[in-house]
Amino acid sequence: MLVRILTHLQDKQAAFRVIDSHAGAGVYDLTAEERAAAASGLTGIARIMQSRFSETTAPLLKPYLDIVRAFNPQRDLQTYPGSPLIARALLRPQDRLVACEVESSARKRLIDALRRDTQARVVDLDGWVALPAFVPPKERRGLVLIDPSFEQKDEFARWPTVFAQAFAKWPTGSYLLWYPGEKPPCHRRPRAACRGGGSGGSSPGTCLRLEFSVAPQQAGAALTSAGLLIVNPPWRLAAELKAILPELEKRSARAAPAGSDLRCPNPEPPPAGLSRKVP
Repeated sequence: MLVRILTHLQDKQAAFRVIDSHAGAGVYDLTAEERAAAASGLTGIARIMQSRFSETTAPLLKPYLDIVRAFNPQRDLQTYPGSPLIARALLRPQDRLVACEVESSARKRLIDALRRDTQARVVDLDGWVALPAFVPPKERRGLVLIDPSFEQKDEFARWPTVFAQAFAKWPTGSYLLWYPGEKPPCHRRPRAACRGGGSGGSSPGTCLRLEFSVAPQQAGAALTSAGLLIVNPPWRLAAELKAILPELEKRSARAAPAGSDLRCPNPEPPPAGLSRKVP
C-alpha cells in the first residue's frame, strides 16, 4: 500500500514529502542470523515473489517487487527493505523523506543505509512527537506513514490523539496507519478522528480500512493479521485493492480461515472528468 500510494503521488510533477514516524532499521536480514525475520520472509514476501499474478494485478505489484529484487541482486532472498528504503526508492529529485527513529541501534543502521543521501533525513525524535511537529510539510503534498511497534502499553492510547493533532494541521495530506490485528477495536478512535476532523475543526477525511489475515490468531503466537487505515487515499486505490487482495489472499494464506476485509466508510468521488474504472 505504501508503494501504491507513492506511485500515485508521482502522477503530479509537484514535489511531495514522506514522513515515516517509526522508521526502524531500514534494512533487514532474512537469513538464519535473524530467525524471526527469516520465518516471516519465507511465509510472506518469498511466497509473493515466487507467485504468478493476473494481468490486472501484476502491474500493480511490480513497482514493489522490483524494489525488493533490487536489494537481492543474486536472486536469493536474503534482504528486505524497510519502509524508509522502500519510500526512498520512489522519490524523484524534487521529493524528500523524513524518517524518525529513537531506538539507537535501529537508528544507526538506518543512518548507515541512507548515508550521504541529500533527499533523506534521519531524525532522533519520538514519532508521536514528530507527527504534529512536521506537518504540514513545505511541499504541501505527501504521505505520513505511522507504523509503530505497539510494544509500549500507552501507544494504543496515544496514537488516536496524535493522529488527530496532525490531521487538524494537515487535513489534505495522506496518512497510512498500521495496527496489529489481535486488537481489532484499536482502529475505532483514529477512524472517528478522520471522519469528524481533528481538534482544529478541519474537514472530515476520506477513509479506507483494510484488514488482512493469513491465519487465525493464536495467543502467544507470531502476528498473523494486521490492519491499515488509509486517510485521504488516492481515488483509484480502492479499485486497485479490490483487484489485489483476492490474489494476495490465495498466495499468503497459511491456514483457514484467512482473508481480507476492505471497507470504504466515506469514499471520495473521482476528480472531475474521470471515471472510476481502473485502466
